Amino acid sequence: MPRSSNFAVLENFGSAVNSDHLGELDEYVAPGSVDHDPAPGQGPGPEGYEEMFATMRQAFPDLHIEVEHVMATDDEIAFAYTITGTHLGELMGHSATGRTVSYRGMQISRFADGKMVERWGSSDELGMLRQLGLTP
Repeated sequence: MPRSSNFAVLENFGSAVNSDHLGELDEYVAPGSVDHDPAPGQGPGPEGYEEMFATMRQAFPDLHIEVEHVMATDDEIAFAYTITGTHLGELMGHSATGRTVSYRGMQISRFADGKMVERWGSSDELGMLRQLGLTP
């Protein structure tokens, strides 16, 4: 697939997350997709992403992911992003704090046949927890 097609998949994936249309993720993630750095409890494939982002959106109903910088090869896209949101629901056993967060992350996604098939990445989860006052 050309880079432009992979960019479109990535953009549509992000749009589905930002607009809370998580049921659309199977259009952008291959059934056997492997996440090499899954969130705690995240299952495989599009269902794993759907469950993980549903948990995040429950904790942060206004969750927004903004891509800041992108680099690409023919089958991979690397990007830096910022996640923002207001903690209004339970997160990892912690009640809502009402605090807002803004934290960064980086990801590399590999694509085949118009879908994401692998992901490597990391978000500053410790920074998020500190902003919420949930860890020193």
